[in-house]
Order: sequence, then C-alpha cells, then structure tokens
Amino acid sequence: MSAVSGLHCPATVLLARHGEAAYEATTWSGEGGSLTLTGRAQAAALADRLHGRRVLHVYCSTMARAVQTAEIAAAKLGVGVTTRIGLQEFSFGSFAQDEDNPVTKTFARWLDGNDLAARVDGGESGEEVVERANAVLAEIADAHSGETVLVVAHGGILSLAIRNLLTFESGVRPQRFANCAYAETELRSDGWRLTGWSDPE
Repeated sequence: MSAVSGLHCPATVLLARHGEAAYEATTWSGEGGSLTLTGRAQAAALADRLHGRRVLHVYCSTMARAVQTAEIAAAKLGVGVTTRIGLQEFSFGSFAQDEDNPVTKTFARWLDGNDLAARVDGGESGEEVVERANAVLAEIADAHSGETVLVVAHGGILSLAIRNLLTFESGVRPQRFANCAYAETELRSDGWRLTGWSDPE
C-alpha cells in the first residue's frame, strides 16, 4: 500500500505530455527527439497556465523532448527538475528500426483494454508499462503530500496510466493527449483520481 494512503492531504500530480518535437530517425526507436520552435512555445505556455498553482517541482522522462519541455516550464516556474527513467515512453522491442511494425496495433489493443498482456517481440507488455508508471508516480506522490508537482512524459505511457490506474471524478473524462495538455490527478486512500483536464489554448 502506498505511504500516501493514510494521509489526508494527497499530492496533486499534473501529468503533461511534452511539446511538439522533431525526430532524426523516421523509424520507431528510443530516440529522444528535440523540441521544435512550436514545442518550445508550448512548454512556455504550459508554465504560464500553471502560474498560481504553486508547483513545487517538475519531474520528467529522461528522453530529450520531455527534458527540454520540463526545463523550459521549470525555469518559468522557478523550480527544479528531476529526471526519472520510469517515465520513459514504452519500449518498441526488436521492431524499433522496422518501418512496418505492429507497435501501433499493439498500442491500440492496450488502449481498448482488451489485451494489456500483449507485447511486441522484445518489448514491454501493456501491463508492464502500467506497472512502472504506477510505481514512479506513486513514489512522486508519496514525496509531495499536500503539494503540487508537474510530471512531463509521453502520450503513450500517460494514456495507459490514466485509463488503467485512475478513477474519473464526476464530469471529468480523459481527452487525447495533445502536446503540453495535462491531466490533474490525486493519489487518495482509495487510489488514483482524475480530477481535471487542461488542453493547450
């Protein structure tokens, strides 16, 4: 059981996708990408939307597009950044350099909730992605009881986490994770809750 479960003041964890990025590789790979000018503007605008929220710290994936987004947002918010390997996008396995691969179809099966056990050869299953997302997010929440933190990661892992870990508050539904959109979540005694959603303006 998470250490936060017995506390009355859960952390508010804002889950944001990185800004628009350009990629050197055209295949499915672990390449980190780099923010475009639009992506940099999106990261700055994300910070502007969070002013007044008293964000204490920013956590992010180790992939370049997430780190760059986090650094831009954190600089405007006046807080620090910590990278976490567990927030990386899911692994593409042996199909990482294959132009014609089953990753998209496998991801669709995960999102449909039909087969989280499915995996591409050499890659993670949906269950494993959700498990590592839950582990790192719960650790972050436990460290920030009663505080607000920003987590910058990737559309795939965040979408899976929201659909498989969170209960949705009345009237709140997940949307497509646009660049620098963020979901507002809390880890309460009865589990994760999706309490709000913010798309870029």
